[in-house]
Amino acid sequence: MSPRPEERILDVGCGTEGLAGFGQAADITGLDAVERPDYPGRRFVRGDARALPFEPGSFDVAYSNSLVEHLDPSDRPRFAAEVRRVAGRYWVQTPNRYFPVEPHVLLPGFQFLPEGAQRRLWRLGMPRTSYERIELLSAAELRELFPDAVILRERFAGLTKSLIAAGPAELVNASR
Repeated sequence: MSPRPEERILDVGCGTEGLAGFGQAADITGLDAVERPDYPGRRFVRGDARALPFEPGSFDVAYSNSLVEHLDPSDRPRFAAEVRRVAGRYWVQTPNRYFPVEPHVLLPGFQFLPEGAQRRLWRLGMPRTSYERIELLSAAELRELFPDAVILRERFAGLTKSLIAAGPAELVNASR
């Protein structure tokens, strides 16, 4: 994405630190559904990723790391439209549905089990939270949400671990 220092970045689903936690000098606004009083970025806004509380084009870059898989599949098109509405460029990362280990619980094949089995096995994995329905995306599903993007693949041991929609394609240097 190569953001310049003067560009405004929106971190959608920032969590406790998000992109700002990397010590960036960039102008980062964090947005999360949960209040984050200690957020280290320039600004924090509590809000809904499906209805971003910003004017069109308010940001140069919208960044979202591992959020879209937490949204109900019926809400994902609204999220994708909102990301494109508020920023000129975007970077949306999500774990790959077809990577053998589900990254939220660190259990092999967990993402392919029916919900009842997932509920029963949840506590055997890594989360220390109550069960949350998470539906990972495939590259085709991410492409459908962001048809104007370059789909990048982050690999581990030769397998695609996560997927990134970077776009719009004409504004992204995909050779990096």
